[in-house]
Amino acid sequence: MVDEARDEFMKEQMTVVFRYVDAEGQGYDEASNMRDMWNGLQALILNDCPYAYYIHCFAHRLQLALVKASKQVVPISGFFLTLLFLIKIVNVSCKRNEQLQVASANEIARLIDVEELETGIGLNQIDILQQLVETRWSSHFRSVSSLLRMFTPTLEVLHNIIDDAILGEHPAEAELAYESLTSFEFVFILHLEKETMEITDILCQDLQSQSQDILNAMHLVSSTKALIQKFRDDG
Repeated sequence: MVDEARDEFMKEQMTVVFRYVDAEGQGYDEASNMRDMWNGLQALILNDCPYAYYIHCFAHRLQLALVKASKQVVPISGFFLTLLFLIKIVNVSCKRNEQLQVASANEIARLIDVEELETGIGLNQIDILQQLVETRWSSHFRSVSSLLRMFTPTLEVLHNIIDDAILGEHPAEAELAYESLTSFEFVFILHLEKETMEITDILCQDLQSQSQDILNAMHLVSSTKALIQKFRDDG
């Protein structure tokens, strides 16, 4: 199987997977070049092996469903479009990334000084704003989490862009991004998504475990649904 996907830097990455076909048959995933009943791999395999069966990539179904569901809720869909816009502005150049790193280091030092952060090996690493990948819900969670960790440094970078307008920057985009980032609706959804996606991300990761079995997977799904229901009721 040959497939491709965009990484967090929006570069296409190709993967080649060789699967051993035994007497019990073989399955393949939901990509159009796989499932098409006339020209896809499904049709080619069935020509030579009529007993082959077709399955979707189960581990990835949840991620696809969550991405699709988020697009059906206008405020949530708008939130992720705004988040993508913010990340694009900050990550567009090395200069802005360097400013973000400096601002982040200063913010970490400030929080440690006022004893709002613990210190220790591996803690308080300088981060970057994580890019969203269209079909990877886990990337949405990482992106939201990174912005929450770097909220103040991101605001500082946007301020720098606005102040440096005379140096060839584009203040209109930065001002729009700043207004969006500081709006009540955006901040509210940012925290809401962090809490809910933290629950679903655990299930996403567990379902992709190589040693996962169907009974435990069903238990994990039920537990996740119960946690989401409790979160909704408590909210």
